[in-house]
Amino acid sequence: MKSLVVEDDFVSRLVLQKMLAPYGICEVAVNGKEAVEAFTLASEEGLPYDLICLDVMMPEMDGKEALSIIRDKEAKANILPKDEAKIIMITALDTPKDVMDAFNKGGCTSYLVKPISKMKIVQTIKELGLV
Repeated sequence: MKSLVVEDDFVSRLVLQKMLAPYGICEVAVNGKEAVEAFTLASEEGLPYDLICLDVMMPEMDGKEALSIIRDKEAKANILPKDEAKIIMITALDTPKDVMDAFNKGGCTSYLVKPISKMKIVQTIKELGLV
């Protein structure tokens, strides 16, 4: 599994990276802009991400905007929904509106509220069929 952790907080980024490292390659980005750039580069190289863990609140470009751009790029590349990157929104925001917007407007695959435990992230990637 090739994954990308997008998180502006250093400790959170490091923790998620360590949780995912046993399951394959795990790269990091510090904001949505870097996430879009990493996604684009990986796709152009023919080595797309299987999983993207995307924080919602970040400087420069937030996770919602990055999610929208990534899904748009996948659609323009004629990538079928079943072949899209699995994108887990990871955030402290847990209002019903935030959750529904991430799924309905953004097209995320899953939504986890911080703090994230190793058991929860592993359970989620198993449910997504990634391990």
